[in-house]
Amino acid sequence: MARERQLPQPSRLSRRSLIGGAAAAAGAVTLTGTAASPAAAATREVDVAIVGGGLAGLTAARDLVAGGKTVAVLEARDRVGGRVVNLSLANGGVTEGGGEFIGPTQDRIKALADSLGVATFATYNTGNNLLYKDGTKTPYATDGLLGSVPPIDAAGLANAAIVQATLDDLAKQVPVAAPWTAAKADEWDRQTFETWLRANAVIPSAKFLFDVACTSIFSAEPRELSFLFVLFYIAAAGNESNVGTLERLTETANGAQELRFVGGSQLVPIKLAATLGDRVVLNAPVRTIAKSGSKYVVTADGITVTAKKVVVAVPPPIAARITYSPLLPASRDQLTQRLPMASVGKAIAIYDTPFWRADGLNGQVVSDTGVVSSTFDNSPPDASYGALMGFIEADEARAYDAASEAEVKAAVLKDYVTYFGAKAGSPTSFVLQRWNNEAYTRGGPVSIAAPGVLTQYGPALRTPVGGIHWAGTETSVHWMGFMDGAVRSGERVASEVLAVL
Repeated sequence: MARERQLPQPSRLSRRSLIGGAAAAAGAVTLTGTAASPAAAATREVDVAIVGGGLAGLTAARDLVAGGKTVAVLEARDRVGGRVVNLSLANGGVTEGGGEFIGPTQDRIKALADSLGVATFATYNTGNNLLYKDGTKTPYATDGLLGSVPPIDAAGLANAAIVQATLDDLAKQVPVAAPWTAAKADEWDRQTFETWLRANAVIPSAKFLFDVACTSIFSAEPRELSFLFVLFYIAAAGNESNVGTLERLTETANGAQELRFVGGSQLVPIKLAATLGDRVVLNAPVRTIAKSGSKYVVTADGITVTAKKVVVAVPPPIAARITYSPLLPASRDQLTQRLPMASVGKAIAIYDTPFWRADGLNGQVVSDTGVVSSTFDNSPPDASYGALMGFIEADEARAYDAASEAEVKAAVLKDYVTYFGAKAGSPTSFVLQRWNNEAYTRGGPVSIAAPGVLTQYGPALRTPVGGIHWAGTETSVHWMGFMDGAVRSGERVASEVLAVL
């Protein structure tokens, strides 16, 4: 992978910007930021103000600076990364609380990581997967005759194969840059994925597979999703040279879960932010974006930025909470009202060793019950300790939003014991990330579209409003909802802004 261009070394970091420090034992970098009091609010004037210090906003800043423009990145949290975050462990290690996996055709996040010296390693995938269904636990090979498809009944497998092939074929008919222009867009956008599955996944075991795939991919139930949105998402799981497929979304080997980052995925935005220095301002949630003459005034806690152009690189529901003057066009505002975040959490239990490997298991589970219905081995590359990660998604995530961490932990460990035996009930530590309860995200991993949204409001997704431009993984035509989509959106919006500055 070619290395990307490097930015000039940043100036000395200011008190209000990020401060990077090495944590030698974990091989990680930590960030802190301190907010100025209102009386000491800072002011800056730049070419481009960027709202959001996730991968999209930071990538846009990198490219704009490389293009000779001045920028200020305003990040609401006390860290960069957005939906990508490392969680510190009691043993000195780190694990990922948000986006963590990359795979084939995710070229832009890989190129970015390579340019920053962040290495990858293979997601642990040696040994058997587990299917837990109808109270029975069945190990199955990931490289058998049926690949990694769970061993359901023959009729269900045959039905599932037809459904998957049909989904891939229909997805090829969806233009990734404008799914609302597909020949059958109106027909597909009038129904939910649930409605379509009931008419096509007619064998119950096949329907089970696609229900699990849906919650695993979208962190949403099939009833919540437009069928057109699902087809677009499949189509987007590729790049300019490779069409998207459902298999690429769901697989570990040769799929979107193939690789992880050494030191945790947040190292990528942390190191990228470090190249930008005090251009990145933390603890600065943006409150208003107001046009003033030929420029924009962006007001955040502790800082006001005047800019020629603005890039908003946060999820659509979060962008909608900013006050705009003048008002946004109704089409844009109505779009953001209809793109809610899905519902997701991650629960990671830490053990002295990845004991399940000795039992011939790779730590990956597909289940029809429990608060956690899919798991991964999140252990570090040297297996110096074991880590079991479980996704809490869709209805299950919402059911536990108001629960205490102790209640969530008890429910998760009960599932882990069911899947991996009594040893799983006694972790050395436990960490939990509930994105639904995060103030500046309120869900994840991505905004989702119900029927009628894409065909009626889709064209407003990337269309600039005056000098305000839109980024974020939701705006990407490839790998929407993934880290790669975020990086691609940052590159796209930077090119868009450079063309008009």
